[in-house]
Amino acid sequence: MSEQKTWRVEVSITEDGDLTRSTAVLSTDDGRSFQGDGLARRNPQDTPAPRIGDELATARAMSELTHKLLEAVAKDIEETQGSRPEHLVG
Repeated sequence: MSEQKTWRVEVSITEDGDLTRSTAVLSTDDGRSFQGDGLARRNPQDTPAPRIGDELATARAMSELTHKLLEAVAKDIEETQGSRPEHLVG
């Protein structure tokens, strides 16, 4: 029998001058949450392009979120299987 689960990711973006911050929060269906943060800074000599800052900061936030989730998986595996899967967290 298959089971469908829904996990949600909420991304918040804040721009302040040449600085863009992004926070990505993953909420699982069992009440856990993981957060990643990203930052992008526009070079003052570059033409303003807010979408690029949003995308870069969010990509960095999602990347950090991914690493934190992999760490949690490795910890869960270690707790249940007795050994840490180094290939997951390098």
